[in-house]
Amino acid sequence: MIAQKNTEAREAFERASAKREREEAEFLATQKKQHVQIDALHEAYESGNPEAIQDYCELVLSHSQYPDWFTPAFETEYHPNTKTLVVDYELPRYEDMPRLKEVRYVQSRDEIDEVEITENVAAKLYDSVVYQVALRSIHELFEADTRDALDSIAFNGCVQTVDKGTGQEVRPCILSLHTRKAEFLKVNLAQVDPKTCFRSLKGVGSSKLHSLTPIAPIIQMDRTDKRFVEARSVEGTIDDSTNLAAMDWEDFEHLIRELFEKEFTASGGEVKITQASRDGGVDAVAFDPDPIRGGKIVIQAMRYTNTVGVSAVRDLFGTVMNEGATKGILVTTSDYGSDAYDYAKGKPLTLLNGSNLLHLLEKHGHRARIDLQEAKKAKE
Repeated sequence: MIAQKNTEAREAFERASAKREREEAEFLATQKKQHVQIDALHEAYESGNPEAIQDYCELVLSHSQYPDWFTPAFETEYHPNTKTLVVDYELPRYEDMPRLKEVRYVQSRDEIDEVEITENVAAKLYDSVVYQVALRSIHELFEADTRDALDSIAFNGCVQTVDKGTGQEVRPCILSLHTRKAEFLKVNLAQVDPKTCFRSLKGVGSSKLHSLTPIAPIIQMDRTDKRFVEARSVEGTIDDSTNLAAMDWEDFEHLIRELFEKEFTASGGEVKITQASRDGGVDAVAFDPDPIRGGKIVIQAMRYTNTVGVSAVRDLFGTVMNEGATKGILVTTSDYGSDAYDYAKGKPLTLLNGSNLLHLLEKHGHRARIDLQEAKKAKE
């Protein structure tokens, strides 16, 4: 009997040992695979691969630890030409934030009473939390950017909620901040007031974030076409071989005029071309009759293959002032540098890059493509 028990115990030990060895081998194999993947990502990141840089930034954000009641979600888009990372971040919902202030035991009733914070306190706390999430996320991304792949970050904070008026799901952007690395890293986040800091960095958002008032992002993520070179079919005289960045300047002028005519005449407005030049520039003036947001709007378009610098934005603002216009719109087939976006902050200016132009064309029934490299080769 004793011998049998010893045999059974030995066999059980051997089975357990074999299982442990299998599990250890599986763990080491998985670990090795993960290390290989991490090494490959790090190598691609160090080499400046745009996709690797974007993946690395998402990895940084995914490791942020938050309370159980808040599970962050995000999308990123990296612009290698300007070294700008656009982040669309899912902020916590106001109704999900904990309200419990204290728990009391009432001896006379032998019951537990829960006391919640007031709505006013909850609103202020929510606003502070949202500002802190934005600043923390940007800080973590810049701190982790050992390669200096990021010159600036555009952070758009959105909330998935229900419109109380319609009962429909909505996702308003309630705050937006575009800041450069050199500027942001000078801030001592341990000693700032989150809202004051956000405002000093020229962030945009309503005074009461808990009201979920929608705002326009400073730099909007392109959700329709993340690659300039993707071909699109085109209506009318434009076919799928047309590259907006390389098309004839007169054809480009006509296209821009038609586009903004459709955009403004739908609301009773009027568009007039005032000047065109062979370098691809188009000047137009739109008259929007809307009594609140309307007025005279200066439109300038640039058929560019290189990044548009701050001088073009500065010139547009000067034109807006000289014309007594209420707003200026600059649209290009390429993209803008961080200095251009910085200069436009707080001014009545809208900057539309090549992706925005393609989206606007699609909105009005046209499809086109933009291939900057093809346009550059055509000029050689």
